Amino acid sequence: MELYEAIYKRRIVRDFTNKAVSDEVLEKIIDAALQAPTHDHLRNWEFVILKDKKDKEYALQFVKQGIEPTLEILKKTLINGTLQQKMYAVAMPRQYSMLYNAPFVILPFFKSNSGVMNPTSISSLNPVSSMWCAIENLFLAACAQGLACSMRIPVGEEGINVAKALNAPDNYLLACYIGLGYPSCDNSVEQIKYSAKEKMHFGKW
Repeated sequence: MELYEAIYKRRIVRDFTNKAVSDEVLEKIIDAALQAPTHDHLRNWEFVILKDKKDKEYALQFVKQGIEPTLEILKKTLINGTLQQKMYAVAMPRQYSMLYNAPFVILPFFKSNSGVMNPTSISSLNPVSSMWCAIENLFLAACAQGLACSMRIPVGEEGINVAKALNAPDNYLLACYIGLGYPSCDNSVEQIKYSAKEKMHFGKW
C-alpha cells in the first residue's frame, strides 16, 4: 500500500472479524514501530503482546471495572448529540470488547523520567512524544497490512495497575491499549472533516 493511501485509510475501529493475524505480520508491524524517531537515540519501548483469552482477561480487568458504571448513562444521553458525542456513545460501550475480541492486544510501554508525570516544560514530555511516534508507525503499518487498530488511553490508575500486574519495571509506563486485527465491515462513524487550508497559518496565526 502506498504511503498516502495508508494515511488516508487509517482508522481507529471498534469491531474485528474472527480472522487470525499471523505472528509474522505482527512482528513486521512492531518492527515498523521501532523505526520511529526518539529523543534520546534509544528505543526505550517495550511491547507486551496478549493473545490468549486468559491473558487478555487478566490485563484488561481494570478497563472492565472502570467503564461498567457509566455505560447505561452514556447510551441514554449521548446517542442523539453532536458528532463527537455520538462517536463517544459508540466507543465507550466497546472499550472492553474492542480489545478483548481483537486477535492481538498490544500494550506499548515506554521508559519514563521524573518529569513525565509532573512536567515543567514541553521537553519533559519527550519520552511520551517519541512513544507516540512509534504508535503512529504501528497504526500505519497495520493499515498497510490490511489490518486496523482499536485504542484506549488508560484512565486514572489503570495504567499503573496494568504495569504492576504484568511485572513491568517501575520506570516504565503504559501509553495505551491497542487492539489489532482485521476490521469488521460495520466500522463507519461519521466524523468532522477538515482541510489543510482551514488549518494552515503563514507567518502568524
